[in-house]
Amino acid sequence: MTWFVTLLGAALVMAILRDIFHTIWHPTRHGGLSRLVMTGMWHLSSRLSARRRAAGVAGPLGMVCVVGVWALTVAVGWALIYWPHMPESFTYSSKLVPAEHAEPVDALYVSLVTLATLGLGDIAPAAGWLRIAGPLEALVGFALLSATVSWILGIYPALARRRALALRLSHVCRGGVTSQEIDSDGGAALLDGLASTISVITVDFLQYSESYYFYDGDENTSLPRQIGHAASLAELAGNASHPDVRLSATMLRAALDDLATILDERFLHTGAATADVFAWYASDHGTCTGSLPALRSEPDISASGGEERCP
Repeated sequence: MTWFVTLLGAALVMAILRDIFHTIWHPTRHGGLSRLVMTGMWHLSSRLSARRRAAGVAGPLGMVCVVGVWALTVAVGWALIYWPHMPESFTYSSKLVPAEHAEPVDALYVSLVTLATLGLGDIAPAAGWLRIAGPLEALVGFALLSATVSWILGIYPALARRRALALRLSHVCRGGVTSQEIDSDGGAALLDGLASTISVITVDFLQYSESYYFYDGDENTSLPRQIGHAASLAELAGNASHPDVRLSATMLRAALDDLATILDERFLHTGAATADVFAWYASDHGTCTGSLPALRSEPDISASGGEERCP
């Protein structure tokens, strides 16, 4: 029984280390504890109204919960490693009676102190292999702190890139781009830039899938709200006479298809076409798209809002 509990604790620790590894350094779509926590927070937030959801904290709160679950599970895992060997394999300060401090809560106390690298020393492992386990837990605690910082430093730049793309698309829409203006070298450069940025956003969703669960709030910086403008641009440029513009439009459509594929495979699971995936994406983030504000095809046609739809 002693070694069963010890091995159970070791399995918990290894499971969390695996989850940290796959969340931060080797993201996959095979789930994991962090993904379950983030999706759980997202589904809870979806019960709110669209207005309250857009101002919500599902993403940040989900990250806090993930880190908390990581830390607590690691602490419990190491406590299970220590507990079966207390008190005989531990040394105690002169003020403590070993027989009175060999309960699960005492093992958890030792684990938390070691994980936080406080080094109080009132209860410390004394047996040979346990003396190695203590410093190993401290290293795990340091790795957990480093992983959390790395995660934060990775996700928020990805969010900034996503919001910058949405704002750029908003500028294009509000600027009233015409078919004549897009059919030029400048139009080709614009389409190329958008295709390149959308490719970066696609990689961000692969590398930092948790960024999906962050609301952008403001309409002009909301990619679910603005991504339809990129599709409208690609359609507008598809019939251009300039060969570079047609090529750039093809590249933009390919980038949009790739983005829709990632969104659908990882988050939405609709099996729909690109335009419908973007509609579902917008709906999942509390906004309606479909026929978004149309880009002008002639100089005297204003960019007015079309009829909204949600799936």
